Amino acid sequence: MLYDALGLTGVTLDGQDRGGLIGPRLAAEHPERVTRIVTANTGLPTGDIPMPEVWHRFKDAVATAPPLDVARFVQSGCATRLAPEVRAAYDAPFPGESCQAGPRALPGLVPDTPGDPAGPADRAAWQTLTTLDRPFLVAFSDGDPITGGMAPILRKSMAGAAGLDHPVVKGAGHFLQEDAGAELGRHIAAFVTST
Repeated sequence: MLYDALGLTGVTLDGQDRGGLIGPRLAAEHPERVTRIVTANTGLPTGDIPMPEVWHRFKDAVATAPPLDVARFVQSGCATRLAPEVRAAYDAPFPGESCQAGPRALPGLVPDTPGDPAGPADRAAWQTLTTLDRPFLVAFSDGDPITGGMAPILRKSMAGAAGLDHPVVKGAGHFLQEDAGAELGRHIAAFVTST
């Protein structure tokens, strides 16, 4: 286990998009290692609630795009224009189809039906997180068509979210770290120093 190998304790888990599916699960499975949790434009789907239609269109587009242009997909989730060097950095790990199996597979790993193999672990994480006493910040943008609906659910459901001031980052899309990274960073830093 990575926590053990690195001797990690007092961890602040910060997850956006796919990282938001991983981080809260890690917190639920190893609460003794985690001090606080941040979620930003993400969710922890179990497959029990239907995903929005825009999610299914995205999943199909990633699976069938010839070729897969990772930077284009990231750009489509931003409210601002990415600089050419930022787009190039997103594309760099995936120079051709032989290197794109990971990004093509990722949407299929998100539970979107009740019988999905990841559903039970995500359901268990929900059970733990709704009672876990770790501070839980929900920092979403005001312009995310896929995960935006999760913000009020997380704020209401997570025990550690109660009583916190949860920021809404204005004018940002799904990838709010690209659209308003400095602002998001300030919110997270304030959360860390106040909890």
